[in-house]
Amino acid sequence: MRRTLYTEDHEQYRDTVREFLHREVVPHYERWEQEQLIDRGVLASARKAGLLGLEVPEEFGGSGVHDYRFRAVVCEEAARAHVTSFDVTLGLQDDLVLHYLTDLTTPEQRRRWLPGFATGDVIGALAMTEPGTGSDLQGIRTTAVRDGDAWVLNGQKTFISSGSSADLVIVAARTDPDAGSRGFSLFVVEDGMPGFTRGRKLAKIGLHAQDTAELFFTDVRVPAANLLGGEGRGLANLMSHLPRERMGIVVQAMAGARAVFEDTRRYVFDRRAFGSAVGDFQATRFALAEMATELDVAQAFADQCVLAYNAGELTPVDAAKGKWWISELQKRIVDRCLQLHGGYGYMTEYPVARAFVDTRVQTIYAGTTEIMKEIIGRDLAS
Repeated sequence: MRRTLYTEDHEQYRDTVREFLHREVVPHYERWEQEQLIDRGVLASARKAGLLGLEVPEEFGGSGVHDYRFRAVVCEEAARAHVTSFDVTLGLQDDLVLHYLTDLTTPEQRRRWLPGFATGDVIGALAMTEPGTGSDLQGIRTTAVRDGDAWVLNGQKTFISSGSSADLVIVAARTDPDAGSRGFSLFVVEDGMPGFTRGRKLAKIGLHAQDTAELFFTDVRVPAANLLGGEGRGLANLMSHLPRERMGIVVQAMAGARAVFEDTRRYVFDRRAFGSAVGDFQATRFALAEMATELDVAQAFADQCVLAYNAGELTPVDAAKGKWWISELQKRIVDRCLQLHGGYGYMTEYPVARAFVDTRVQTIYAGTTEIMKEIIGRDLAS
């Protein structure tokens, strides 16, 4: 099926992205996976090449481009190059942190923080999840108490992507225990603030180069000027920004599933068994036919989500539909493709093996499949 999502500008941009990835990322990627950390300098290089921070306003050194199709191109090319951890890191900056800092900041805060994102010299993180609190944001225990011209922050966060390397961390904290959903606020904690410490890098089954850490806050005095988005607005601001985060998962999952499928399609016609190419067996052809159909149908929905987002019309419900369905599809596609590789699919030298562990988290973070269904179900019930 012919896609009509992209223009010539996007395809020219694709050439730039592909060349950058193969020059600056692919040669170092295995080392990053082993060290569980991506070199900071590559983010600055990615910004100069236009892969990162396109939405930073021009007045702060960015391009001011608001077209999610460019981000989708990066996802597709990163999937083809098998550098998933790198793309997740870019997505964390563009789909989460930067989106908060362009939407919720005061003019003074923008002047302080956005120029660093424009150059790629500042890395951000979003700290919501706690040891006992995942999707249930109202269960957050981290507290912030006003004390003069500062807030005193205490608590712990876990599973924080880029937690080891972040210069700025957007932290969700409870500021009024009696105010219900209006009792939460967001704060920007900066590297070096006394009482802000980082724990160990968490050992994950996949996405090894994407550092994930525990964060600790012990009587951290956060200046009142670092309150983000208004007191008591924390939960509402988190909820309003989840569709963009889930949009990122939709595009990443779609690109990842497609890349693994194309790799497998080539593999089964190169691999021979019982005197024939594996792809010549009817069972294999049927499997490929089913996956190709599912991917094309899902791609149509994903592309419509991108266009809806660009038009400001992507609803939380549609983002939830795309997030759960396409991430679950990716899980099925990767598993089936690994099976078609036979024993070689279990070897990490084959991209499908790494994809098997890298993509498993897609149905979990940014809201589990079960939470997505609950969002959709509540909308139907209303």
